[in-house]
Amino acid sequence: MTHTITRLSAEEFRDSVRELAGLLADAVDGGSSLGFLAPLDRDAAAVWWRDREPAVADGSLAVWVSRGAGGVDGTVGLAFEGRANGRNRAEVVKLMVHRRARGRGLGRGLLAAAERAAAEAGATLLLLDTETGSAADHLYGAAGWTRYGVVPDYAADPAGSLRDCSFYYKRIG
Repeated sequence: MTHTITRLSAEEFRDSVRELAGLLADAVDGGSSLGFLAPLDRDAAAVWWRDREPAVADGSLAVWVSRGAGGVDGTVGLAFEGRANGRNRAEVVKLMVHRRARGRGLGRGLLAAAERAAAEAGATLLLLDTETGSAADHLYGAAGWTRYGVVPDYAADPAGSLRDCSFYYKRIG
C-alpha cells in the first residue's frame, strides 16, 4: 500500500497537534513504549506535542505525518544534533502508527522518509532506541539498522513494567 508522507511546516505542525495527540494516545494505549504510561490523556499528549513546537520552528526537529480517512495514521520525527562535533548525526524519534493503520508498511515508509531527509540534510549516522522484542525492534532490524546494545530494565512500558531497550545505529548517505 502506498502512503503519502509529508513533512510538516511549523504552521502545519501547530495545526496538527490535536491529531498528533490522538495518535500518541492511541499508540501508548495500544502498548507502544514511547515514554508514557497508559492510559494517556489526550490533553497531556497535546501538551507534550505543543512543547515540541519551538524545535520544529527552528528546524532542530523535523516531523512527518501520513494521513488517512481517519486523520493522522502515523508520524516520525528526526532530531538533528546541534552541537558542532555531532552535526553528522541525527536521532529518529517517536515513530508511531495508529492501530487502525498497522500491518500495511506505514512504519517502514515513515522510517524511510526520515532516513532520506537525514541524508539530504548531510547526516551520515542515525541513532534510535526502542523496547527490545517489540514490533518496532523487529522493524529496525529488518530495515538494515545495527543493534549496538541492549540495556536491561531501561524504561517502563505503558503498563508500568520495566523493559529492556535496544539501541540502534544506521550509516546513511
